[in-house]
Amino acid sequence: MRLVLASASPARLAVLRAAGVDPVVVVSGVDEDAVAARLVDPGPAELVTALALAKAEAVVEQVAGEYPDAVVVGCDSMLVADGPEIVGKPGTPERARERWARVAGRSAQLVTGHAVVRLGGGRRTAEADGSESTTVRFGTPTDEELEAYLATGEPMVVAGGFTLDGYGGWFIEGVDGDPSSVIGISLPLTRHLLGEVGVSVTDLWRRDD
Repeated sequence: MRLVLASASPARLAVLRAAGVDPVVVVSGVDEDAVAARLVDPGPAELVTALALAKAEAVVEQVAGEYPDAVVVGCDSMLVADGPEIVGKPGTPERARERWARVAGRSAQLVTGHAVVRLGGGRRTAEADGSESTTVRFGTPTDEELEAYLATGEPMVVAGGFTLDGYGGWFIEGVDGDPSSVIGISLPLTRHLLGEVGVSVTDLWRRDD
């Protein structure tokens, strides 16, 4: 049984490896905007869960032949700040700067969605999905610190424009909830979803013998 991670995120890969799992990484290539466009006024949890499932399903089609007995895990995360607005990856320094201006010194919700699809004999045998929300308490970087952070390029390519395990960690005052969820893949949620499809996470741990 192999765990296939449907994500190019080095942070998610690092979390899994640190937790004893060496996943196969296969990037889904899903058009996230197209998936979102098919939903009717989705809430944050519905949106990230739908995106996670779309990524997992896309990868299932790619790996079923090579890894007929596996679990494919898809993930997505978004920051919810200022009410219903959902914040994904900023993409540009200008957007990242504006988002930090809005969250500095405040708290926001990081909503994470995961989906697990189990393969047996090259066929889908079960799937499960779910989401969770974690409160992130942001610090207030100085103008010089924020510009230096933007210059690293990191905030433009991560959900909400920040990280907990990278340069952005210097400006996070605290997390109320699951820290691994903020990094990108919630270990508790993933364990529960694996259990729903009949897989124990301990069976996926690397063995030194």
